[in-house]
Amino acid sequence: MRGGAEQPLAGAASIGELNERSLHRALKARYAVAGGATEQAVDGFVADVVAGGRIVEVHTGSFRPLKRKLPRLLERYPVTLVHPVARDRYIVKMAADPNAPPTRRKSPKRGSVFEVFPALASIPTLLAHPNLTLEVVMTVDEEVRAKNGRGSWRRRGWAILDRRLVEVVETHTIASMADLFALLDADLPERFTTRDLAAAMRSPRRLGELAAFCFRKGGVSETCGKNGNALVYRRVD
Repeated sequence: MRGGAEQPLAGAASIGELNERSLHRALKARYAVAGGATEQAVDGFVADVVAGGRIVEVHTGSFRPLKRKLPRLLERYPVTLVHPVARDRYIVKMAADPNAPPTRRKSPKRGSVFEVFPALASIPTLLAHPNLTLEVVMTVDEEVRAKNGRGSWRRRGWAILDRRLVEVVETHTIASMADLFALLDADLPERFTTRDLAAAMRSPRRLGELAAFCFRKGGVSETCGKNGNALVYRRVD
């Protein structure tokens, strides 16, 4: 789903807004409150928000669609890349009977700032650019689902219709890959593996692998050997 992805200029504002989910629209409005303008044409692209000479791009999914757009914008403008992570989520299920009320329950999962790594893995070296600031916005949101025949088998046929912002809890401002690494550094041994990273983040091993990739590409760690089949990393000063 679109979250600030690159768009052609012709008709882009209306098309982009139609493709947005409520979460994206709410965050875009939040960053435009201080006189910023939304859906602005800038150098052949459409920026989510332009405020005080700074571009704000709200992106709820992978950053892969930004691989062409961001480097071009960063040549001339400071850019804040906003990525929401649900610290807490409520699942709202629409009833098959339109007259019946929806159900709402809290998901047992609890998100952390480190869930930015799946998105960041598409552009890890860009975080070193002096014009780029990453803001990970921790939220409480609602995920609206319906059993409409287009749902995932993982969710037993329930399709996600929308994500809605309930509350912004806090914002982590990340100016470099070293800022992200600093959030974990105290909990890591001198030499570490992806398993150590996952343990420090209290996250699945896959997230540790993505973090290791981002840290290595971002120049804050390097490989220094192997432990069995596992790569071993160390910090780079």
